[in-house]
Amino acid sequence: MPLVPATQAHLTTMMAWFDSQVSLMTWGGPGMTFPFDLALFSRDVRLAELPSWALVAANGDLQGFGQYYLREGRCHLGRLVISPAYRGRGLAKLLVRELVRLGSRALQVGEVSLFVLADNTTARRCYEALGFAYVEYPGPSIGINNCLYMVARADHILGTDSPKR
Repeated sequence: MPLVPATQAHLTTMMAWFDSQVSLMTWGGPGMTFPFDLALFSRDVRLAELPSWALVAANGDLQGFGQYYLREGRCHLGRLVISPAYRGRGLAKLLVRELVRLGSRALQVGEVSLFVLADNTTARRCYEALGFAYVEYPGPSIGINNCLYMVARADHILGTDSPKR
Protein backbone atom coordinates (compact mmCIF):
# COMPACT_ATOMS: atom_id res chain seq x y z
CA MET A 1 0.00 0.00 0.00
CA PRO A 2 2.00 2.98 -1.27
CA LEU A 3 1.78 6.47 0.09
CA VAL A 4 -0.13 9.19 -1.73
CA PRO A 5 0.47 12.94 -1.55
CA ALA A 6 -1.46 14.34 1.41
CA THR A 7 -4.34 16.71 0.71
CA GLN A 8 -6.51 19.15 2.61
CA ALA A 9 -9.11 16.38 2.86
CA HIS A 10 -6.59 14.20 4.68
CA LEU A 11 -5.86 17.04 7.09
CA THR A 12 -9.58 17.46 7.76
CA THR A 13 -9.73 13.81 8.81
CA MET A 14 -6.57 14.11 10.91
CA MET A 15 -7.89 17.09 12.84
CA ALA A 16 -10.22 14.73 14.73
CA TRP A 17 -7.20 12.76 15.97
CA PHE A 18 -6.02 15.63 18.21
CA ASP A 19 -8.39 16.69 20.96
CA SER A 20 -6.11 18.78 23.16
CA GLN A 21 -3.14 21.13 23.08
CA VAL A 22 -1.03 18.38 24.64
CA SER A 23 -1.91 15.74 22.05
CA LEU A 24 -1.35 18.20 19.21
CA MET A 25 2.00 19.45 20.52
CA THR A 26 3.19 15.91 21.31
CA TRP A 27 2.67 15.10 17.66
CA GLY A 28 3.43 18.34 15.85
CA GLY A 29 5.71 20.29 18.16
CA PRO A 30 5.42 23.66 19.85
CA GLY A 31 4.48 25.53 16.66
CA MET A 32 1.01 24.01 16.52
CA THR A 33 -2.05 26.13 17.31
CA PHE A 34 -4.93 24.80 19.43
CA PRO A 35 -7.83 25.12 19.06
CA PHE A 36 -7.51 25.03 15.29
CA ASP A 37 -9.49 25.16 12.09
CA LEU A 38 -8.45 23.75 8.73
CA ALA A 39 -6.58 26.92 7.72
CA LEU A 40 -4.54 27.01 10.95
CA PHE A 41 -3.90 23.28 10.92
CA SER A 42 -2.76 23.34 7.30
CA ARG A 43 -0.48 26.32 7.97
CA ASP A 44 1.06 24.76 11.08
CA VAL A 45 1.56 21.37 9.40
CA ARG A 46 3.18 23.24 6.48
CA LEU A 47 1.30 21.15 3.95
CA ALA A 48 2.19 23.52 1.10
CA GLU A 49 5.90 23.58 2.02
CA LEU A 50 6.93 20.07 3.08
CA PRO A 51 6.62 16.75 1.27
CA SER A 52 3.55 15.36 3.04
CA TRP A 53 2.29 11.84 2.55
CA ALA A 54 -0.82 9.90 3.49
CA LEU A 55 -1.16 6.18 4.06
CA VAL A 56 -4.58 5.28 2.67
CA ALA A 57 -6.39 1.94 2.93
CA ALA A 58 -7.98 0.24 -0.08
CA ASN A 59 -11.36 1.40 1.23
CA GLY A 60 -10.17 5.04 1.23
CA ASP A 61 -9.69 5.39 5.00
CA LEU A 62 -6.79 7.58 6.05
CA GLN A 63 -4.52 5.33 8.10
CA GLY A 64 -1.47 7.51 8.63
CA PHE A 65 0.45 10.66 7.77
CA GLY A 66 4.07 11.75 7.70
CA GLN A 67 6.49 14.27 6.27
CA TYR A 68 10.17 14.47 5.43
CA TYR A 69 12.68 17.22 4.81
CA LEU A 70 16.43 17.78 4.90
CA ARG A 71 17.78 18.43 8.41
CA GLU A 72 21.41 18.19 9.48
CA GLY A 73 22.26 16.45 6.20
CA ARG A 74 19.73 13.68 6.76
CA CYS A 75 16.24 12.85 5.56
CA HIS A 76 14.34 13.94 8.66
CA LEU A 77 10.95 12.35 9.28
CA GLY A 78 8.36 14.48 11.01
CA ARG A 79 4.77 14.57 12.14
CA LEU A 80 4.38 10.82 11.96
CA VAL A 81 0.96 9.61 13.03
CA ILE A 82 -1.28 6.58 12.63
CA SER A 83 -5.05 6.94 12.87
CA PRO A 84 -6.33 5.91 16.31
CA ALA A 85 -8.64 3.42 14.53
CA TYR A 86 -5.66 1.66 12.90
CA ARG A 87 -3.04 1.60 15.65
CA GLY A 88 -1.49 -1.67 16.73
CA ARG A 89 -1.45 -3.18 13.22
CA GLY A 90 2.17 -2.52 12.25
CA LEU A 91 1.28 0.43 10.04
CA ALA A 92 3.77 2.76 11.70
CA LYS A 93 6.65 0.62 10.43
CA LEU A 94 5.14 0.60 6.95
CA LEU A 95 4.69 4.38 7.04
CA VAL A 96 8.27 4.96 8.19
CA ARG A 97 9.74 2.59 5.60
CA GLU A 98 7.81 4.23 2.77
CA LEU A 99 8.81 7.73 3.91
CA VAL A 100 12.45 6.62 4.15
CA ARG A 101 12.24 5.15 0.65
CA LEU A 102 10.73 8.30 -0.85
CA GLY A 103 12.65 10.85 1.20
CA SER A 104 16.14 9.41 1.04
CA ARG A 105 15.81 9.06 -2.73
CA ALA A 106 14.35 12.54 -3.25
CA LEU A 107 16.91 14.21 -0.97
CA GLN A 108 19.77 11.96 -2.15
CA VAL A 109 20.99 11.11 1.35
CA GLY A 110 21.90 7.83 3.01
CA GLU A 111 20.78 8.55 6.57
CA VAL A 112 17.45 9.35 8.15
CA SER A 113 16.53 10.97 11.47
CA LEU A 114 13.57 11.79 13.64
CA PHE A 115 12.65 13.22 17.02
CA VAL A 116 10.61 11.30 19.58
CA LEU A 117 9.50 12.21 23.08
CA ALA A 118 11.16 10.09 25.76
CA ASP A 119 7.82 9.09 27.27
CA ASN A 120 6.34 7.94 23.94
CA THR A 121 7.33 4.33 24.54
CA THR A 122 5.20 2.89 21.74
CA ALA A 123 6.86 5.08 19.10
CA ARG A 124 10.32 4.52 20.58
CA ARG A 125 9.90 0.74 20.42
CA CYS A 126 8.77 1.00 16.79
CA TYR A 127 11.76 3.14 15.77
CA GLU A 128 14.20 0.96 17.70
CA ALA A 129 12.80 -2.15 15.99
CA LEU A 130 13.36 -0.49 12.61
CA GLY A 131 17.00 0.15 13.48
CA PHE A 132 17.04 3.74 14.66
CA ALA A 133 19.61 4.56 17.36
CA TYR A 134 19.75 7.42 19.85
CA VAL A 135 22.42 10.04 19.25
CA GLU A 136 23.12 13.55 20.46
CA TYR A 137 21.39 16.13 18.27
CA PRO A 138 24.16 17.94 16.33
CA GLY A 139 22.37 21.26 15.99
CA PRO A 140 21.18 23.88 18.44
CA SER A 141 18.51 22.89 20.93
CA ILE A 142 15.06 22.55 19.39
CA GLY A 143 13.48 23.79 22.62
CA ILE A 144 11.41 20.71 23.45
CA ASN A 145 12.02 19.07 26.80
CA ASN A 146 12.18 15.30 26.98
CA CYS A 147 12.91 15.02 23.24
CA LEU A 148 15.27 12.39 21.85
CA TYR A 149 17.01 12.35 18.47
CA MET A 150 17.32 9.09 16.54
CA VAL A 151 19.18 8.22 13.34
CA ALA A 152 19.53 5.22 11.03
CA ARG A 153 20.96 4.31 7.68
CA ALA A 154 18.26 4.38 5.02
CA ASP A 155 19.45 1.12 3.47
CA HIS A 156 19.15 -0.60 6.86
CA ILE A 157 15.56 0.59 7.34
CA LEU A 158 14.71 -0.55 3.81
CA GLY A 159 16.47 -3.89 4.20
CA THR A 160 18.76 -3.20 1.27
CA ASP A 161 22.05 -3.00 3.16
CA SER A 162 24.52 -5.64 2.08
CA PRO A 163 25.78 -8.18 4.62
CA LYS A 164 29.20 -7.57 6.14
CA ARG A 165 31.93 -9.82 4.81
